Amino acid sequence: MTEGAKMVQVSDRIQKVMDQFEIAGERMGCERYGSGHINDTFLLVYREGNEEKKYVLQRVNGEVFKDIDGLMGNISRVTRHLRKKIIAANGDPDRETLSFLLTKEGRSYYLENAQNAWRVSRFVTNASCYDVVKKPEDFYQSARAFGHFQRMLADYPAEELVETIPDFHNTPVRFETFKRAVLADVCHRAAECEAEIRFVMEREAEMGVIMELLQNKKMPYRVTHNDTKLNNVMIDDLSGEALCVIDLDTIMPGASVFDYGDSIRFGANTAEEDETDLTRVSLSLPLFEIYTKGFLEGCEGSLTPKEIEMLPMGAKLMTLECGLRFLTDYLQGDTYFKIQREKHNLDRCRTQFALVADMEAKWQQMQEIVQKYS
Repeated sequence: MTEGAKMVQVSDRIQKVMDQFEIAGERMGCERYGSGHINDTFLLVYREGNEEKKYVLQRVNGEVFKDIDGLMGNISRVTRHLRKKIIAANGDPDRETLSFLLTKEGRSYYLENAQNAWRVSRFVTNASCYDVVKKPEDFYQSARAFGHFQRMLADYPAEELVETIPDFHNTPVRFETFKRAVLADVCHRAAECEAEIRFVMEREAEMGVIMELLQNKKMPYRVTHNDTKLNNVMIDDLSGEALCVIDLDTIMPGASVFDYGDSIRFGANTAEEDETDLTRVSLSLPLFEIYTKGFLEGCEGSLTPKEIEMLPMGAKLMTLECGLRFLTDYLQGDTYFKIQREKHNLDRCRTQFALVADMEAKWQQMQEIVQKYS
C-alpha cells in the first residue's frame, strides 16, 4: 500500500473515466491518494509487460474552478515550457515537472459534466511531499524549488495565462469586500471584532502597494503558483533535494513576491494557523532566513531589484490578506472556509494578525536578511 493511499473499489464511474485515457497495460490497482480538500485524487497502478507504471487520476472540482478549459490550458502551456527547459538542461522531464496523458480524443482532460473534469498525470516516482515543516532543510528545499520555478518561467509571457480564480491576490479587491461585510454585518458579529477591524483599517494604505507596482509596470507580472505550501513540492527520497513543483491549478499571472510571501506566512510561523494562544505566534527569523536564502538561490538572479526589495512586504501583505479573508468570512457567517468549531475563522484571523504585528516588530531584521542574500 502506498503511503497516503487507501485501496478503493473501482466503480463503474471511475472505470468509465479511466477508459477515456490512453493508458497502456493492465490495471493492477486504484487507491485514494493525497490530502487535498478540493479535488478527488486516485493513484492508479498498471503493469505493462514486466514493468509497473503509476499514474495520478484526479477530478477537478468545477464548483471551485469555473473555467476548466482555461485552467488546463494554463497547465498544458506551462508544463510544455518547463519540459523544454528541463530537456535542454539534460534533466528528467518526467520527474521534474508534471506530465499529463491525453484522452483518446487528444484532449488534456475528460469532461464528465459541467461540474467535473478528469485528468491523468504520470506519478513522480521515489519522491515525497510533506504537510508540515519537520526540519529546516525541507523548508529550504521548497524555497529552492519555488525559486527555480520562477527562474524557469521568467521568460514565459504571463499575459497568455488566464486567471483561474479572478482577483485571487488582488488585496485592494479583498479589502473592499471586507469593508462591505463590516457595513452589512449580516450576522451581527462586527461588535466583537472591533479590535480586528481596527487592525485592518490602520493598514489600509498598504493594501494596494504590490498591485500598484504591477499596474504601473514597476514590477513585472510573472507566472505565479499561488499555493506555495511545502506539500506542493516533491522531494527526492534518496537525495533529499527538491524535485518537482506540483498542484498547478492556481497558476496565473501575478507577483513573484506573493508566492514568496505565502510560503513565509505558512512555513515561518511558530504556531498553527488557528492557534488560540497568541503568545505562541511569531515569525521565526531562522526559518525566514533559510527560506529567503533558498528562494533567491533558486531564482538565480531572475528577479528585478524592486522585486527583491519588496519580498518582506510580500510576506506581510500575504499574511494580512489571509487574515482579512478569515475575518471577512467570519463576518459573513463562515460561508467559504470550513470550520471545526465556533469562532474558528476569528481565531484564524487573530493568528494571522498576530503574525503581521510580529513581522512589523522585526521589519529591519527581515530587510537585512533579504539584503544579505540579494
